[in-house]
Amino acid sequence: MKLYSYWRSTTSFRVRAALNLKGLAYEYEPVNLMEGDQRAADFADVNPMRGVPVLELEDGTRIGQSMAILRYLDRIAAPALLPDDPVQAALEEAAAHAIALDIHPINNLKVLAYLKGSMGQSQDDTIAWMRHWMHEGFTALAAQIRPDTPFCFGDTPGLADLCLAGQMINARRWGLDLGPFPRLVAIDETCRAIDAIARALPEAQPDAT
Repeated sequence: MKLYSYWRSTTSFRVRAALNLKGLAYEYEPVNLMEGDQRAADFADVNPMRGVPVLELEDGTRIGQSMAILRYLDRIAAPALLPDDPVQAALEEAAAHAIALDIHPINNLKVLAYLKGSMGQSQDDTIAWMRHWMHEGFTALAAQIRPDTPFCFGDTPGLADLCLAGQMINARRWGLDLGPFPRLVAIDETCRAIDAIARALPEAQPDAT
């Protein structure tokens, strides 16, 4: 398999972590979002949405969107990121989607570029806007997850944990005050202590600068 990725992309981080946890080998194909590689004409054939991650399978099939990739990986290899129980799986997915669909999009590079370039917002205003919505999202997330487990919902990292660890990268990058979220900080630290997840962190990638 081949993974089109950018070192700082936290959606790509989710997929890198899952591939590592499941022991799946892959080729790393860097896409420099800051230099506009995603807008190159030939990349539109890889992903019409012009973003990363994209997982290319051995038969040439390409899957975009990190959550779709994670669901695919969970169907082909262990360990599972979702529990077997349908209710518990739905609760874990709800928390994961709260991060992936509600919190993360406010950090998206193209959204921030539009805020500054087309809507005339300053860098300070843009950062304040991101911090506000991350704080709101983390407050809700902390109330959704279990209070008594090493990870969000159990004793092993699941779908919500990979999404959380990625979002914590963004939170630190943009200076969010994490003081109100000790439970989330503790889960993130537990995730980072796992070698497979540590190897997926931005600074460990071959294209990191």
